[in-house]
Amino acid sequence: MQHPSHSTTLTPDVSRLKEGEMNLGTSIMAVAFPGGVVIGADSRTTMGSYVANRVTDKVTFLSDRIYCCRSGSAADTQAVADVVTAQLSQYEMTHGHRPAVHVAANMLEGIVYSNKDRLSAGIIVAGWDAVNGGTVYNIPLGGGLFKGPWAIGGSGSTYVYGWCDATYREDWNKDETVKFVTETLALAMSRDGSSGGTIRLAIITEDGVERVFVPGNELPQFWEKA
Repeated sequence: MQHPSHSTTLTPDVSRLKEGEMNLGTSIMAVAFPGGVVIGADSRTTMGSYVANRVTDKVTFLSDRIYCCRSGSAADTQAVADVVTAQLSQYEMTHGHRPAVHVAANMLEGIVYSNKDRLSAGIIVAGWDAVNGGTVYNIPLGGGLFKGPWAIGGSGSTYVYGWCDATYREDWNKDETVKFVTETLALAMSRDGSSGGTIRLAIITEDGVERVFVPGNELPQFWEKA
């Protein structure tokens, strides 16, 4: 009878372990307007072809007036967001003031990029600070940090880039921006099988954060109305 060698190393098959992980195959978005930002997402979480959760909140708190939207692996993105939330809390205690949005974005990008071979995480960061006002940053899968007036991500984003390019205006007020984000997410959800459910928004301004919930039966309709 042979006994296994003590030098044998048991290594987990990571690809097999991750086959059934929960995935935020999703539609996420953030848009800046004069005075703040609107950030939003659908609410469907999938495990393969199975919808594991139809009312997930993908709009995640990071710090006062800073939120992010997550796409990719639910476990990976939540872990990254939790780490950065703790780091931002420590930053505020150390410096005696709220962190700027770019501080949170750089923290997230550093983690995503340095672990690009291990994590499946695409993140949009948005918020308001006293220095820059409302700002939006996009961190795609694998890392990188891109600032812009608007950002979209997730599997549903491929269906609406042209719509965003043709429709977006810099001088929109808050209500017009909320309407644009809601309609864009609804369009993405109507075409992308990995997106769906409801829409959750956060409107972030100097005055604070307002959360908005759009039920699935109240989503904007387009050609379906005919």
